[in-house]
Amino acid sequence: MRSDHEAARGSWNHGRIIGPKPPLKPRHIWAIRTRLQHEGRVRDLAMFNAAIDSKLRGCDLVRLRVADIHLGDSIRLRTTIVQQKTGRPVPFELTEPTREALAAWLRVRGLRGSDWLFPSRSRPGDHLTTRQYGRLLDAWVALIGLDPAAYGTHSLRRTKVALVYKRTGNLRACQLLLGHTKLESTVRYLGIEVDDALVLSEQTDL
Repeated sequence: MRSDHEAARGSWNHGRIIGPKPPLKPRHIWAIRTRLQHEGRVRDLAMFNAAIDSKLRGCDLVRLRVADIHLGDSIRLRTTIVQQKTGRPVPFELTEPTREALAAWLRVRGLRGSDWLFPSRSRPGDHLTTRQYGRLLDAWVALIGLDPAAYGTHSLRRTKVALVYKRTGNLRACQLLLGHTKLESTVRYLGIEVDDALVLSEQTDL
């Protein structure tokens, strides 16, 4: 039972949206990209696109180094990093819009292979923090009129994988893309329910 003091102070989740944050929809992705391009926010566009393609947790995204995505004089088509949480490698692709955005960012910054891909502006020699990444995400979704409270960094991690699952129903592929050790984790992460399984089954004729 809550004390009078706790009741007066309010619950920790008062005014917050609880539960998994939804992925962005394709129209949201294109709208945010367009706004970032129009406003000349080179770093933000590179980071936003990289977040969508890589499907990485925020802690892994902010710790990317230039060498992770750049080889010779071009941006890699595919790369693999070791996840901080699990210690397991996870591969991801970099699509053409992302490669172009990253190349533009590297031209602006002139970064070396050993440098952080997204260095902190307030702490020289360090990378952007996950908290700063979260604030950037809030600003990105607000640009197109979405409520920042309804989305989080995991929204970007989920976005592409949710679309892959919707189009293919291939849970094993989604597990590999997310770097999960157990298929059950992928099921929970994507919020897959019995109804989803039934819809896939109904679409399969024998």
